[in-house]
Amino acid sequence: MSNSSFSDEPATAPLATLLLGHGAGAPMDSSFMTLLAQSLAQHGVHVLRFEFPYMQARRVDGRKRPPSPMPALQAHLRELCEGLDAPFFVGGKSMGGRVASMSAGELGARGFICFGYPFHPPSKPEKTRIAHLQQLTCPGLILQGTRDPLGKPEEVASYPLDSSLQLHWLNSGDHDFKPLKASGQTQQQLIEEAAECAADFCRQNA
Repeated sequence: MSNSSFSDEPATAPLATLLLGHGAGAPMDSSFMTLLAQSLAQHGVHVLRFEFPYMQARRVDGRKRPPSPMPALQAHLRELCEGLDAPFFVGGKSMGGRVASMSAGELGARGFICFGYPFHPPSKPEKTRIAHLQQLTCPGLILQGTRDPLGKPEEVASYPLDSSLQLHWLNSGDHDFKPLKASGQTQQQLIEEAAECAADFCRQNA
């Protein structure tokens, strides 16, 4: 483990390892990523959080950078997967999940897990990012808030996604799984719900 990765380990023998990438603008130790990784570990998943090189560079000089082009992000994930013991899964928050979903089949992962998938860019519903989700080469799970502006239930229902792709909707959650106060739930509860669902997915496909 290096200073560009964290390991969150369960108290008992792990059911699988999940390589977990961050979103475009927040690092691997953001509050969301920390809560998610800890909750996954409590459900038996060994989580390896990592950062893409552009985010590692930000730690060095504090300067914000846009994400690297997709091929570079995929190449970094490929590098990290080399030598990983099976069974392993790849996944991530938003952009990290997108990279994982585009790479999982070729990496030999048992599946991919996306926490808040960016089905389209902000305010650009016509620019969908679903081509690779129409014919999957390995199992996939997307956990999505019903208020996520990057992919709401009515939008996603209209997409021609692979019938084997699993979708789990988190009631009232936004892109960061924050619910409306009126829902009576908290962000932590939705993160825990997502983690439990993800752990079940790992158990089924390990």
